[in-house]
Formats: sequence, structure tokens, C-alpha cells
Amino acid sequence: MGTEATHQRVDASRAAFVVHSLHERHETLATVESLTGGLLASAIVEIAGVSGIYRGGLIVYATELKSRLADVPEDLLAERGPVDPDVAAALAEGGRRRCGADWGLATTGVAGPEPQDGKPVGLVYVAAAGPDGARVRRLDLDGGRDQIRHGAVVEALRLLGDLIEAAPGGPGPARRDGVEDPAAAGRR
Repeated sequence: MGTEATHQRVDASRAAFVVHSLHERHETLATVESLTGGLLASAIVEIAGVSGIYRGGLIVYATELKSRLADVPEDLLAERGPVDPDVAAALAEGGRRRCGADWGLATTGVAGPEPQDGKPVGLVYVAAAGPDGARVRRLDLDGGRDQIRHGAVVEALRLLGDLIEAAPGGPGPARRDGVEDPAAAGRR
């Protein structure tokens, strides 16, 4: 099996987990993509039942569109450029707000083949914003453009999955101090 088929299988299993978890929680998702250019949204919409949770997404490849469409502050972009952890968080939150979703998931980085604005190829930030704020992960990915872009999709879905699992009311019974909370279990 080729690398692309392996990426698609990994993307699909992570996307399925996210979609089914959000469906169980009755929550929605929006995406904002830069370097992945639609791959993240594509991985998500491949999952049956996605229409109940996916609100939509933005592809903001051009820097000025990050501000205009996803509400990233212009001064932040001017000061730090598009490949920055705070920009990633702002993208996720902006997409969440703009699309009226419970969760926003964003990607920004350098897929190559050349460095961008002094940032190395493979530097990627993925961010997820939800009811309790945003979380960002820095990735230093190896490989060519395709591997970096697919790696960003996998890691963005992994980040969101981790946050969903940790959020109150997540899949599985809620726990307090390592002990199942029966009252929370009854709310699912």
C-alpha cells in the first residue's frame, strides 16, 4: 500500500473518531486551513454522518485572507507572520466564531519546498478552539509537501480528539478524581 493510501486510512480513522465523538456530544465543528488547503475538511467530510456536526470551513492560503475571513488581528500577522502559534489559535477561534460552531480546528505552516519568512520547511502549528479556549501544538514535520500537509491533518485531528476526550461531557462516563461520576454518566 502506498504512502497516500496509508495517509488516507490514518486520516479516516482520526476523522471518524472526531465526527462520532462530536455527534455523541451534539456539538459542531468548523475548519480553517492554510497549508493544508482543504485536505482537513476533505478528511472530515469523508465520514458518514458528518452533516450533523460539520458547519463548514475556510481556506485562507493568502495572508490577508487570514485577517479578512478568519478575523486574525492584522497587527498580529504584521508582527509575527502567518506561521505562528498565536495566529493558529486565532484562526481556530475565528473559524469557530465565523461558522457558528462549538469547535474550530486550524492549520498553518510551511509545507515547502522553500522556507517562508525565515520559517523552516516542516514547521506547522495546529490549533483547536472550543468552549474552554484554544490549544496549539507545534509540529516539526519531515518529508516533502505531501507528507507535511498530510501530517498536519493527522495531528490536527489528533489534537481535537484529545481535547474532546478531556472536555466535560466527553465520550465515556465523566470522572471525578479517578472515580466515575454517575450523575454525569446519566447526562450522556
